[in-house]
Amino acid sequence: MPNTDDMRWFKTNFQTKLEAALQGTPYTVDFMTALACQETGEVWPILRKTDLSLDRILELCVGDTLDSPRRSVDAFPNNKGDLVAHHPRGQEIFALARQALVDMAHFVKEYRGVASDEHPNKFCHGFGIFQFDIQHCKTDPDYFLQKRYANFDECLKKAIGELEPARKQIGLPSTLTDHEQAFVAIAYNIGPGRFRLSRGLQQGFAQKDKHGKVIGPFYGEQFFNFMQQSKTVKGDGAATTTTPPATTAQVFKVTASVLNLRSQSQIDPNNPKANIQAKLPNGQRVTAVTGQPVNGFLEVETNFEGRELRGFASAQFLTAV
Repeated sequence: MPNTDDMRWFKTNFQTKLEAALQGTPYTVDFMTALACQETGEVWPILRKTDLSLDRILELCVGDTLDSPRRSVDAFPNNKGDLVAHHPRGQEIFALARQALVDMAHFVKEYRGVASDEHPNKFCHGFGIFQFDIQHCKTDPDYFLQKRYANFDECLKKAIGELEPARKQIGLPSTLTDHEQAFVAIAYNIGPGRFRLSRGLQQGFAQKDKHGKVIGPFYGEQFFNFMQQSKTVKGDGAATTTTPPATTAQVFKVTASVLNLRSQSQIDPNNPKANIQAKLPNGQRVTAVTGQPVNGFLEVETNFEGRELRGFASAQFLTAV
């Protein structure tokens, strides 16, 4: 898992490029640092400790070898046969994606099994430090075949080009809280159509035991943690504009006998029950999203009756724990 030294290396090498490219976007250097940690954090923190050049490190930032049935049947290609049969340059693309896997696995032992001769049809589906999926070879095959994913500027441009449509499709504004930035990252990873606001950060990949029980953090939770950690890190010799680290999320408990959790920070006087999502009982724990009251309401997240909920609750009936 990437640590603060890895984040420092990332910022030392890329912060200047990030600051220039992110102007006018809702995203921060810390957001992109967290995205790189989450998407290829099992690769570049290992590669950076070798004698490889920066260009070669970026070229080897590949991953995601899942084929069907673990890869969605709707995603192209779901295996080698699908790629070769349904793309005019499929064999050429497969050869590149297979060699990328073999070359990367030479340094990253976790991939050596799938890169071995025992699995000759396995190949990488994700390319670049921010992971651009090979499904896009349908519309831009040269991005892969010309290895443009190995150029940081090209890779960053592709990432922003995916992030912005995802943000808009899940209905988030152009100014984002930390939690909302994490929601965009989730949508970027799993697709906007699968994102559910009601689930909060508990979305995306999570490690499970043999019985299917979740034993590790969800993608969204881990991304949020990476982003907060990144705020404590400054690149060596680089000016930094990162914001101070966020304070620990504040937890409250409900002090009313029943507290309405609403979808908006207001009550319609003509229909006061209109936007109620749930009725939270006395003692229910909730976590503040921003800590800034809006119209006397706090935006909060909570797990209630097995559901992950996010909404607004009257601040006067919440007491800090």
